[in-house]
Amino acid sequence: MSALSLFERVRQRRGVRQFVKFGIVGASGFVVNFVLFTILQRVVPNHTGVAQYYAIYSVSFLAGGVSNYFLNRIWTFRSTGHAAKEGMQFLSVSVLALLVGFAVSAIVSPTLGRGHRTWFLATCAGIVVNFFINKYWTFRSVE
Repeated sequence: MSALSLFERVRQRRGVRQFVKFGIVGASGFVVNFVLFTILQRVVPNHTGVAQYYAIYSVSFLAGGVSNYFLNRIWTFRSTGHAAKEGMQFLSVSVLALLVGFAVSAIVSPTLGRGHRTWFLATCAGIVVNFFINKYWTFRSVE
């Protein structure tokens, strides 16, 4: 079997296509998150304080999550399910990912500080979990 035919077989698998689309959507949410986090760092006084850091991290993370929900619903999973129900499920998964991010932040911030490196690691921590929970719970009715 050639590498090209193996690539073609993998590309045709629906779950792989969805994961790639989920990654592309996630990258756009990542940008929304990063830009908002950076803006909030500039305007929030004492943004390196624990409460301020977690507040701006939460706002920027959830803003990226909202944009991800709509793009995943429309493009990745092509869902026609109940939008409000799926939205609440997606939000629940996002909150779980946020809590994972808090845990990662708590672990790495003593070493890295409360800046972009910690934000990056905390944000990346929830990607795979986010995909599988949303695929098999939020958008499970999608054929």
